[in-house]
Amino acid sequence: MVDFGIMSVALVIGIIMKAQIPLIQRTFMPASFIAGILLLILGPSAFDVLPFSEWIGMYPAVLIAVVFASIPIGATRANFREQGSRVRNVWFYGVFALLLFYVVGLLLTQLFLTPVMSAPVGIGMMLGVGFFGGHGSAAAIGETFANLGWHEATTIGYTAATIGMVVAILGGMMIIRRGAEQNQATFITGFKDLPRDLRTGLVPGKDRESFGDVTFSSNAVDPLLAHGAILGVAILLAYGIQHGLQAMLPGLSIPLFSMAIIAGLIVQMGLKATEGDHYVDKRIIDRISGTATDLIVVFGIASINLTVVADYVLVLAILFAVGIAVAYSSFRFLAPRTFQTYWFENAVFSWGYTTGTVAMGVALLKMVDPELRSNALPDFGVAYLGIMPFEVLTLAFLPGLLMSGLGWTYTAFFLVFLTAMFLIFRKQGWIAKQRQTG
Repeated sequence: MVDFGIMSVALVIGIIMKAQIPLIQRTFMPASFIAGILLLILGPSAFDVLPFSEWIGMYPAVLIAVVFASIPIGATRANFREQGSRVRNVWFYGVFALLLFYVVGLLLTQLFLTPVMSAPVGIGMMLGVGFFGGHGSAAAIGETFANLGWHEATTIGYTAATIGMVVAILGGMMIIRRGAEQNQATFITGFKDLPRDLRTGLVPGKDRESFGDVTFSSNAVDPLLAHGAILGVAILLAYGIQHGLQAMLPGLSIPLFSMAIIAGLIVQMGLKATEGDHYVDKRIIDRISGTATDLIVVFGIASINLTVVADYVLVLAILFAVGIAVAYSSFRFLAPRTFQTYWFENAVFSWGYTTGTVAMGVALLKMVDPELRSNALPDFGVAYLGIMPFEVLTLAFLPGLLMSGLGWTYTAFFLVFLTAMFLIFRKQGWIAKQRQTG
């Protein structure tokens, strides 16, 4: 509770700073990010003036299970036919970017960083974790790598995710400014014209939306607690599955988050079978998931070990310099050929979520499409159902493959996979041969 109280003070300060300081508003920096930086500076890794417990570095590994368990619970069946080819191409871009970051990171590590600079081979994952994954993915792979003997992975992952958020913000702002100058955007707007709530983080009364529907009588149980309890059942089930498998297969490292999504699916099937899903409001589930995500960001940044980061600073600088070049090349050359309508708006959103977080993507998208008329968000929402398995399987199994010496096997397989996927989409005419200009 002391840790939570300290975090709360920092978060309130972050909210106030975002609401009052124009420079911070222009960066679209989330309050959770600000709070994490404040706690990092004042925490045990720097000035060490806050009475944190030794547990703060472990919270994200538990909270990420909440995020993954919430994905299937309360979800409605997507209508793929309605959005058709747009969703197909959003899926292509997301999967291609995800695997490209991991493949490039592993190639750079195995060809240069490990043999020349003696970097652990696992550091090749940090490009994908930092850009596509974020602090949640860092928590997930950190737990796995720690079980496999590389205990510094969690700190490196959080650092990589923090770098990714900075790249998303600064790179996104430059991309939008350049796009506006070249008339590439359809709904472009200047910063001064953005809605006040997007800049300050405070929503005025007339624009406020419902948190969710009350589906349980408060005489029986508070609706928020009821939804939390449903998620709690999934987490407990995931914990049981994890320990059961590890008891049957000694030495096998199974991250909790990968079992959480399976447990979430089981709970959702149980809800549907008993018609209990009618009492689950997906908006409330998503708010609980969003709360867990913000806490992961705060505690993830706060628990970064700056001494460890200093040991890897040159390796990370090289890795992310290459990563930024790959990310911008994808935006510059692949996105205009992939997105069929409103390519710039879709590309700006994709830049945000493939280098930082989905929240960063939304913030950047609202700069170029304030009324969200480009369909980028609903298309991504459906496409992510197909992107998610690639992300989950990579986070669950790649650390073990790398530590077992099978990094080249993964790299070669997905190089072939990426090439084949691109050629198939190109041959089918789903990717334009010439770059779009509007």
